[in-house]
Amino acid sequence: MVKVDLITGFLGSGKTTFIKKYARYLMDQGYNIGILENDFGAVNVDMMLLRELEGEQCELEMVAGGCDKDCHRRRFKTKLIAMGMCGYDRVLIEPSGIFDMDEFFDALHEEPLDRWYQIGNVIAVVDAGLDEKMSEEADYILASEVADAGCIVLSKTQEASEKYIENTVKHLNRALEAVHCKRKFGEDEIIRKDWEQFETEDFERILNSGYIAEDYEKMSLDEKEVFKSLYFMDLEISGEELRDAAQKIMQDPACGSVFRIKGFTQEPDGNWTELNATHHEITQCPIAEGQKVIIVIGEQPNEEMIKKYFGTD
Repeated sequence: MVKVDLITGFLGSGKTTFIKKYARYLMDQGYNIGILENDFGAVNVDMMLLRELEGEQCELEMVAGGCDKDCHRRRFKTKLIAMGMCGYDRVLIEPSGIFDMDEFFDALHEEPLDRWYQIGNVIAVVDAGLDEKMSEEADYILASEVADAGCIVLSKTQEASEKYIENTVKHLNRALEAVHCKRKFGEDEIIRKDWEQFETEDFERILNSGYIAEDYEKMSLDEKEVFKSLYFMDLEISGEELRDAAQKIMQDPACGSVFRIKGFTQEPDGNWTELNATHHEITQCPIAEGQKVIIVIGEQPNEEMIKKYFGTD
């Protein structure tokens, strides 16, 4: 049976970056893998960022977004059925940063998927500098994503103090308690190491972490009503201008509670730059190819105000 790993994580936590490192490790060990990008969005930026992995040992697939939940579940299951015939050793699933975990477990326990697939690991990627001021809805999503995780992998630990990391762990446990989940994270379930210093034993620990089936109180939540993604296509904006605009948008309450801004810009010389902005950092790096799209993700983002910073009002 093909083992399936689910890599969860809240918006901007670093799931895609982690998958690139984890997938490289698996391929180095001789695994043939499939990666399924499972996003509600109409444009999948993360899919573009994983293109460099494609080759004889790795194939990328995507569940198209832009539809309702029932349609999305059907597409998710159909894609897994097709991937089950490809002879992979392992499949990695990266859902959106807002994801109903039951969709994953339910799908793999249904026919015919239950004959082809076996749940391997649930790996939760959590920003070491987790925002203390998350809404009740955001905390619920966070709790639902970590409740079943076999291990928590903290991102950006090199930029966070030990005190900040301890506060993040406490935040996770508070979020679990708020949804009446009995689980409480201790030292052994959280990997705090800088990803650039990961060694074989670190990846082996993750590869064998498994998952824990936990109960928690469900919140009646329409993700699309609470969390929204705004898409800005074909913006004529330089990387420097975008960085400045992103910083101002993240700091301006009039723009709504914006969690993340990501996308690509193309400079006059034809080179592409990727931008990834959260409240804690804004990074830009060159990329081989991209698409002129900027995505702003948050709780009730104010499109008109955001347009002003992008110069499109």
